[in-house]
Amino acid sequence: MRHRMRGRRLGRTSEHRKALGMNLLIALLRYHSIRTTLAKAKEYRPKAEKLVTLAKEKNLANIQRALRVIPDKTLVKHLFDVVGPHFRDRPGGYTRILRLPKNRLGDDGPVALFEFVDLPRPAPEAEDETPAAKAEPAPKKAKAKAEAKAKAKAAAKG
Repeated sequence: MRHRMRGRRLGRTSEHRKALGMNLLIALLRYHSIRTTLAKAKEYRPKAEKLVTLAKEKNLANIQRALRVIPDKTLVKHLFDVVGPHFRDRPGGYTRILRLPKNRLGDDGPVALFEFVDLPRPAPEAEDETPAAKAEPAPKKAKAKAEAKAKAKAAAKG
């Protein structure tokens, strides 16, 4: 029996659940809106709300507490500079979970949109701050490979 057992297991080990939660919160902070399963959204909603509550008051202790959950300093800076001040006058209810009409294709699991309330999506330029995005674009590499294959085929035939 599960009497007095809190939280959902989500079919994962405890380490996997911790990593999943961190990744969901990182994605929520980065994009302000994510599409996930209903169970995951309901499970990690209180954690997201607590992070926003921390970010409403910017001090060293709160920043360090946020860094324990989200190890990315740029996202913690975004949390305290953009998200926290946006919700400064709101007493709670910073996120919303909207059920989507169609279930997931693979296993027919219920899908939801997990997003911040009244917080616009960030500009696309701000999303591509990863080192991989700054590297050479993939289409040029793919085009060069295709040209090399075409030359090799022509040489083999002729």
